[in-house]
Amino acid sequence: MFFEITNLPATFQAIMNEILRNLINKGKVATFVDNILVETETEEGYDEIMEEILRRLEENDLYIKPEKCIWKVRKIGFLGVVIGPKGIEMEEEKVDGVLS
Repeated sequence: MFFEITNLPATFQAIMNEILRNLINKGKVATFVDNILVETETEEGYDEIMEEILRRLEENDLYIKPEKCIWKVRKIGFLGVVIGPKGIEMEEEKVDGVLS
């Protein structure tokens, strides 16, 4: 990332939104700063979208660290919620905290 730039997170978010604009508009991809979430019905559809995302990132000199990535999961925790086939749910730890 760039250093000594004011509003760096907002700038990087704008870059990601621009690079992946049509995938975001189709509802297949969501970005939050350096997180990219992909939603598909099939594994083949996922592979196609990921190839497109990786191609676009490479074209714009942006790269990922595979060891920091989580690939092909049906359910994932993100920003305090769990996103999965049933929709968006609260994390169990947070629900337990409220109940107790």
